[in-house]
This record gives sequence, structure tokens and C-alpha cells, in this order.
Amino acid sequence: MIVTIDRDGCIACELCATTCPEVFRMADDGLAEVYVDEIPEEAEDCAQEAEEECPVAVIKVEE
Repeated sequence: MIVTIDRDGCIACELCATTCPEVFRMADDGLAEVYVDEIPEEAEDCAQEAEEECPVAVIKVEE
């Protein structure tokens, strides 16, 4: 699985980085970023939770 963030729409709420720190972090510019090429198997559930809970729906998890 891979995940992407449309950073143009990110509101820097930190929900994804808090929900799934194995995949997301806050970048130096204050916006969220994905820092892994592929979601580790043990982090798939939290990455999907971050996608579902993102208040601006800018996270996309794909097979």
C-alpha cells in the first residue's frame, strides 16, 4: 500500500501524524508529509484511519 497527501489542501491539524506516526510527520513548513515509500504492514490500519479521519480529505491510501 502507498499513501499520498495533497499538501496544497493540508490545514496542518497534525491528526495524521498523531494517528499514524509510522507513516506521517509534520514537515519543516508546518504541513503534513508522508515519509515512507510504502506503508509498513503493521501501520496499514492507522494509515487508513488517518485517511478516514482527515478533516479536509487530502490523504489517499491505495493498494
